[in-house]
Amino acid sequence: MQILLSAAALVPASIPSPDWSGFDIPLPWGSLRIHAYALCILLGIVVGLWLTSVRWARRGTPEGSVWDIVIWAIPLGIIGGRLYHVVSSPDAYFGPGFDGTGDLSRIPKIWEGGLGIWGAVVLGVVGAWIGCRRAGVKLPAFLDAAAPGLLLAQAVGRWGNYFNQELFGGPTTLPWGLQIDPDNANFPAGMPADTLFHPTFLYESLWNIAGVLILLALDRRFHFRRGRLFWLYAMYYTLGRVWIEAMRIDDAEQINLFGVTARLNVWTSILVFVVALIVFVLLGLKGRQESDSPYLTGREPVVDEDTADDKSVRDADSNVSDSESRDNLADNQSGSGNPSVPTEEVLASPAGNESVPDSPAVGDSGHKATGSAPEAGTSK
Repeated sequence: MQILLSAAALVPASIPSPDWSGFDIPLPWGSLRIHAYALCILLGIVVGLWLTSVRWARRGTPEGSVWDIVIWAIPLGIIGGRLYHVVSSPDAYFGPGFDGTGDLSRIPKIWEGGLGIWGAVVLGVVGAWIGCRRAGVKLPAFLDAAAPGLLLAQAVGRWGNYFNQELFGGPTTLPWGLQIDPDNANFPAGMPADTLFHPTFLYESLWNIAGVLILLALDRRFHFRRGRLFWLYAMYYTLGRVWIEAMRIDDAEQINLFGVTARLNVWTSILVFVVALIVFVLLGLKGRQESDSPYLTGREPVVDEDTADDKSVRDADSNVSDSESRDNLADNQSGSGNPSVPTEEVLASPAGNESVPDSPAVGDSGHKATGSAPEAGTSK
């Protein structure tokens, strides 16, 4: 018991604020700052691509085609994510009420944080469509393969918010409350320095990891096609994003709909959930009216007919040889040891007259052979 109490005392009563946010690489003209936020995003992309490439290869797709697709999807996704963040949180860039007091030069500074998932998904899908067309594969097939990997990438990338000490929730007294450096620009004004906050980055990361396992299990059970797994991903993610987004206290664009004022991301999540649910149901009602092949029509792999014909000939020859061997073996075993006469050979008398095929063969000594030739026409 004493050991358990000692171990419990070592467990921190809160999540400490990070004391590291990156490192510098010295260069002849200065230094290059590598931000922890960027490393989390890159690590998320790597693990997401790994899972996607494994699932994509299992669909029998062209080797290397996943890279032909993501080379378009990733850059456009990052651009779209940044643009959505700027639109949904415009004060830092355009000033409150678009009064011009913001700093437009901060828009391309992604390392400071701020990538909106919806902009990333929309432009990322556009990039994936371009890559799929060039690779000759169907976009819905790729989206189904990429859905769990996309959720895994988001789970890892969310930790960038921790290192940037941003996008946390309201105050809490829970033992997993998050510490924020009081000197940090994101620390809420007027709150005590020892205030703990909900670690919404952790909530979303755990929610996404659970979603990866759920999507993989459902796909193994139901084998979703035609984009249905992607729309299932959209429903799952937005379901969690609504309550997680509602906990945040950072500045964001507020929208009033139906007498309810909520953050733009909350309304966006609700809208995406409804759309995803409708599309998912409609695709299920539509049934399978097309092939499950991931290839576009006319872009299927070409089978080398010569190679296929050669293989068929080899297989046929092998079957014939095996048949002849079995026939000869049976003939040899049925007689007194004399080899059987092949059916293709015509038995001729010394006078040149052909003998009747089913007549017994006559040996040199004038005695009839004990073995019998197989009947003409027996298949080999």
